[in-house]
Amino acid sequence: MSLARSNPRLLARTNRIFHSQIRTYSAPGDGAIPASKKKYIPTSGSYPQGFRAGSAHVGVKASNTRFDDLALIASDTPCSGAAVFTTNKFQAAPVTVSREMLKKRKGQGIRAVIVNSGCANAVTGRGGIEDAIAMGKATDSCFSDGKDDGQGSQSVVMSTGVIGQRLPIDKITSKIPTAYSNLGNTHDHWLGTARAICTTDTFPKLLSKTFTLPSSKEEYRIAGMTKGAGMIHPNMATLLGIICTDAPLTGAPLSAALTAAIGKSFNSISIDGDTSTNDTVAILANGAAGGQEITTTDTPDFSAFQKVLTDFAVDLAKLVVRDGEGATKFVTIRVTNADSYKTAHRIASTIARSPLVKTALYGKDANWGRILCATGYAEGNDSVIPEETSVSFVPADGSEELKLLVRGEPEQVDEERAAKILEAEDLEIKVRLSETKGYTEEAVFWTCDFSHEYVTINGDYRT
Repeated sequence: MSLARSNPRLLARTNRIFHSQIRTYSAPGDGAIPASKKKYIPTSGSYPQGFRAGSAHVGVKASNTRFDDLALIASDTPCSGAAVFTTNKFQAAPVTVSREMLKKRKGQGIRAVIVNSGCANAVTGRGGIEDAIAMGKATDSCFSDGKDDGQGSQSVVMSTGVIGQRLPIDKITSKIPTAYSNLGNTHDHWLGTARAICTTDTFPKLLSKTFTLPSSKEEYRIAGMTKGAGMIHPNMATLLGIICTDAPLTGAPLSAALTAAIGKSFNSISIDGDTSTNDTVAILANGAAGGQEITTTDTPDFSAFQKVLTDFAVDLAKLVVRDGEGATKFVTIRVTNADSYKTAHRIASTIARSPLVKTALYGKDANWGRILCATGYAEGNDSVIPEETSVSFVPADGSEELKLLVRGEPEQVDEERAAKILEAEDLEIKVRLSETKGYTEEAVFWTCDFSHEYVTINGDYRT
């Protein structure tokens, strides 16, 4: 029996397909940061007094043999704390454990945030809860200067990575003392810790700034890190955020300020329309810089702090969008002339998660019909009057907007200019709703495009 001669063309085609499926990524692969993303990494910072950051290598994922994947942020003294968590019904064990800890403590007496990357500890049953508790206890035991106040753990626990797998908890808890011994207050300590919480992120996301409050002469500092590149959509995403400040706030006003800030920042971004099981943004305030303590929400100091925190959270959230998996564009969606902020936000959110809008942007196609379509099917779009709706592209270079639709009538679009606008990394889509009703509310949302690489990254995620 003779074998049929192989077909060279078929063999070559098969080899091309096979090799095209072998993927490597800048994160977590070789750790190289893309040249286009280096500009978003700070080279220095102003970090809050009384806080330290550190990391250690555990190897939560077997493939990670080099990079730190355990992060610890700690206050030198017990401090106030608050957090906002995912609304996904399948909430990860760290979410459940941290929420209960903050509730029991009423946002007071917090010492640290401990984070592992590589495994989400989500949908892991009772064992997952026990693992999250064990992470908290191991972190608590590092603070020998503190006395047991009988209220349980003092540590916020976070995890990020693959869903449905148990943590290598013994490996993690054995390395928490290492992370503690590596704590420091330099820029390198903070940046290294921000890198340790990354998963498919291509760069560490870290910001810091100084600010003042009306009643005080002190200069305060706020610093924050976040991670997230995919599974990003309110409320919130596979997104973790840790913010620290040396301003003096008690738990209740701190929680109120964070909740308000999240609405216009982390809940106003979308990469792929998926809300994760692990989303957590936490804030710690230790008052180490001094000044009058903020204990209520009806003071000028609270109002000033809330604005600082909101602006800071917006800047952090934008970094997540800029690192969207496979993204080539950073897109601002501004919806104006709505009857309420809620309406404008819903419409902007709908446009942001439309796969057809996002793929058109990737293809540099001025297909405004897709934008209009998403506007029309958005939930709660009572302010939308087709005959009064306008759509424009607003260039990032500050030049005149390109009108695509004006009061329901299509414009003769300059395709050459449209293509040039869409070549840029940054772009704004502006949708004006009713112009005769006197509505003035607007909302801003940030998103990115969908590329071939997004499918590749998520097709290979577990491997």
